[in-house]
Amino acid sequence: MSIFQKLPEGNGKPLSRRSFFRTSAWIGLGAALASWLPRVAGAQDTPKPPKPKTNIADASKYPRTAESMPGKFPGKVVEVYHPGCVVERKPQEAPAFEMVRAGMLALTGAATIGDAWRMFVDPKDRIGLKVNPVAGKELSTSHEITRAVINQLKDAGIPASRIMIWDRRLFELEETGFTSERYPGIGIAGTEIRDASGSFTGKDGKLYGEAMIDRDWYYWADVEGEYDSETLPYMVNGGKYSYFTKICTKDLDKIINIPILKNAGSSVTLCMKNLAYGAVSNTGRLHKDLWSETTAEVCAFPPIRDKVVLNIADGMIGCYQGGPGANPEFITDFRLMLFGTDPVAVDRVGYDIIYKRRMAEGIQKEESARGREFLNLAQGLGLGTADLDRITHQKINLG
Repeated sequence: MSIFQKLPEGNGKPLSRRSFFRTSAWIGLGAALASWLPRVAGAQDTPKPPKPKTNIADASKYPRTAESMPGKFPGKVVEVYHPGCVVERKPQEAPAFEMVRAGMLALTGAATIGDAWRMFVDPKDRIGLKVNPVAGKELSTSHEITRAVINQLKDAGIPASRIMIWDRRLFELEETGFTSERYPGIGIAGTEIRDASGSFTGKDGKLYGEAMIDRDWYYWADVEGEYDSETLPYMVNGGKYSYFTKICTKDLDKIINIPILKNAGSSVTLCMKNLAYGAVSNTGRLHKDLWSETTAEVCAFPPIRDKVVLNIADGMIGCYQGGPGANPEFITDFRLMLFGTDPVAVDRVGYDIIYKRRMAEGIQKEESARGREFLNLAQGLGLGTADLDRITHQKINLG
C-alpha cells in the first residue's frame, strides 16, 4: 500500500475504546520500562540477566554514506531558549518559527535560512518529518514546530508535495491533529492503519499494516512476540522479526526527526527512541530486556542511519516524570529546542536536562548508569557522541 493511496473501507470489527486504551497503555511502555529503569529516588542498579542475541552485526555489512549518522555536525548540539514560546501551556507560533530559524543558522553557520535547510535537503528529495503523537494532544510534537519546519522548507524551495509527516500509527497522527485538512498538500503516513469503520483489517482479512512493512529489512532479536487478537494490530506481526516500515525503506529519501523532550523512567525518550520504536513492527517484545539495545541498534540500520539528516527536539513543552505517556502533574514548559545532526549528542544533552530536573524535584537522588546505557551503545556503533566532554553545546537565549 502506498502512503498516498486512499484507505479502503474495512469489514472488520473495530476495537472497543476499553480495549484500545488498555492495549495502548501496555504498548505505551510505562510498566515495561520498570524492569530496567530505577523508578524511586536513590534506587540502586541491579544485576542484569544476559541479553538476548540480535542481528546487529548485519548493520555493519552496509557501507556508510556521506550523510550517515552522526551526520554533517558530529558532536554538536544547539540549544535555543525562548521565554515567550509557551503561554498558558500553549506553544506560540511566532516564537517557535524564530527558534527553528535561530537553531538552524547556529547549527550550520549558513548565511541565510534557505542555505541552512539546503545543506540537508533539496527539491528532488522526498522528505519525512518524524513526529511523536503517542502521548496524545497533551504531549505531542507541537504543530507550531511542525509548521515552522514545513514553512521554512517551502521557503527554501522544497515543494509541499515532497514533504510528509509520519509516525508508526496513522490514527494517532489524526487524533492529535496531523491531518490532510490541517496540512494541505503535505503527505500524512503511518504503518499501523485503522480505516474509517475502525477496523485494522481489510476485506481480504489481512491487516493493513502488513502491506506497509518491508520484509527485506528487519531487526531480529531472540525474543518471541506473542500477541492476542486485540494487540496484534498494534504490532502488525509476532515472532522474532521486527520489520522496517516501507515509509523508511521505500518512500523517503531524507528524514527530519522531531521528537519531544520527555522521560522514560530515569532515561529519556528523545531522538533515537522516536526513530527506533517508530520505524519497526513487533516492538512489544523489545521493551523489557532490550530497550537500550533496540533504541541504539535499530538506528544503526541503513533505513534510519543513512536517511536521518537532522534532529530538532521539541522541548517547548515536555515532561520529567510519568513519560513516555502524558501525566499532567509532571508536564512542564522547558521552553527550548535542541538541534543537531548527531542524535546521540542531542539525546545526551536532553538526558542531562531531564535527570537534573528529576534530581531537583527529588524523584532521583543520583544518576542511573542504566539511563545512559543506550547512549553508550549507540556511540559504540558509531552513531554519535555520548561523552559530554566531547560535545559542543551552544546555548542561545532569544529572550
